[in-house]
Amino acid sequence: MRQAFKLIWQCDPRGFILKLFYTVCNSLLPLLNLYVLKLLVDSVTDAVGSGQPLPAFSFSSSFLTSSIYYVLAFCGITLLNRWVNVLSTVNNDVLTQKLIDYINNIIQTQSVRLDMAYYDNADYHDTFHRAQQEAAFRPIRILENTVSVVGATVALVGIAAMLLVSSWQVVVVMIIAVIPSFAVKLYKSRRIYRYRRETTQDLRRTAYYGQLLSNRTYAKEVRAFGLADHFRSLYVGTRARLVRQLLAISRRLAFYDALAALFEAAAIAAILILLIRPALAGAMTIGTFVMLFEAFRRGQSQLTSLVSGVSGLYEHKLFISNLFEFLELKPAITSPDKPVPFPDKVEEVSFDDVTFAYPALRQPVLSHFSLSARRGQVNLIQGENGRGKTTMLKLLLRLYDPQQGAVRINGIDIRRFDLRELRRGVSVIFQDYVQFCFPARQNITFGDIDSAEDARRLADAIRLAGAQPVIDHLPDGLDTPLGRQFDRGEELSMGQAQRIALARQLYSRAQILLFDEPTAWMDAPARANFKQTLEALRHDHIILLVQHTTD
Repeated sequence: MRQAFKLIWQCDPRGFILKLFYTVCNSLLPLLNLYVLKLLVDSVTDAVGSGQPLPAFSFSSSFLTSSIYYVLAFCGITLLNRWVNVLSTVNNDVLTQKLIDYINNIIQTQSVRLDMAYYDNADYHDTFHRAQQEAAFRPIRILENTVSVVGATVALVGIAAMLLVSSWQVVVVMIIAVIPSFAVKLYKSRRIYRYRRETTQDLRRTAYYGQLLSNRTYAKEVRAFGLADHFRSLYVGTRARLVRQLLAISRRLAFYDALAALFEAAAIAAILILLIRPALAGAMTIGTFVMLFEAFRRGQSQLTSLVSGVSGLYEHKLFISNLFEFLELKPAITSPDKPVPFPDKVEEVSFDDVTFAYPALRQPVLSHFSLSARRGQVNLIQGENGRGKTTMLKLLLRLYDPQQGAVRINGIDIRRFDLRELRRGVSVIFQDYVQFCFPARQNITFGDIDSAEDARRLADAIRLAGAQPVIDHLPDGLDTPLGRQFDRGEELSMGQAQRIALARQLYSRAQILLFDEPTAWMDAPARANFKQTLEALRHDHIILLVQHTTD
């Protein structure tokens, strides 16, 4: 809970304070109005009970003057309460949006900060899924429940003071009446939390099945192989099982709620008797009776709010732990406290007796592997699928660290470099390259173009990648969005997209260039152009080229 409030305070301290202030006002103003109503009813009752004829309507009449003051006070407080509600609503809307954006930013930052090894772990995906599910609304619900508890407590203190004038038994019975309901709500929170945690993977599977049926990435094969009915049956079957489990829990909770409601009804009858008896005996005025009856009615409402608020806090405390469980994950691959400067000129990259296995896999992908690559030559790496060729490139980028041995640049273990500097010094095109749904220019530069020199560098990268024909084919050239997810977008073939990805790699100022099957989707002329590009680059760069064949 402390962590949740810390998040809210860091997001918007002013909005947090205003929310508490508006809550206290909304709790006290109705009680003040209730007292004014008592004075108004008593003034009317006294005038009627005097037996004297009421004076004609005149502001000079003391009765009408006092009554009008009470009416004006009642209306003024009502109006003020309404304005406070309006301001509170605006503040809530602003604070909610700020908090959602703030927490999403925290989750995205944490996700990028964590090592690639986490992505190979199903438990991590469960943790991430739960964090995403709760992040959008749990913190603001904690805030709302907290201020609800504060507001209900403030109101109940005033209501209890009013009711104690009549009978302390009323207050005791009113409190006892909500205990069963409170216990049921706490049990419900625990049970739903356990259900959600136990079914995380099933919930993720249903989301995955939904993507298979609706995402463009899978659309061709789903239709070509007639897989839609199969995936839909998986989705429907999983959802049906989840719903059955939830319904069983819901039925049990409904039974407990019904018993609690029966207890509340009996308590209400007892309280009404306690209030009516002194009124019939003439032990209280009509105004006092009205005030106490309305206080009792509002007390029931405030007690319900208090119970809901406290049980809600308990529920959100359980679920918000999912968010903090994710935020507490620590990356293993980090920059050293005192990094060594990255070399101004890289002469050699070496793998020295490297052994590496992916998390949860016993068999190493690389075992006692050694290699040396120097500037001025194209270092060709060949091998069968699954032999660790792409893994080598990931190790050089420190997406993973080896369990044994070291990867070195100019003889220096890359774990001694600042992580950002290392990755700025190495540029890669993976075999599963990404086409981003941005304009072609951004797909290559991503905003890193501020001068005429950068513009020349962009032109050179496009030329070296053989991507100029692709750019010329686009209706708006470099300003054409790639992919059809957004307006005016153009879809590229795999070979065309690979040339854009290659241009993105060559645009960098990195001295180490890693190519992972860079011509897999290219035609013969494009492959010939790529060989010429390698010849032009090898004198000033260290090049590692992964290929299945010598083509």
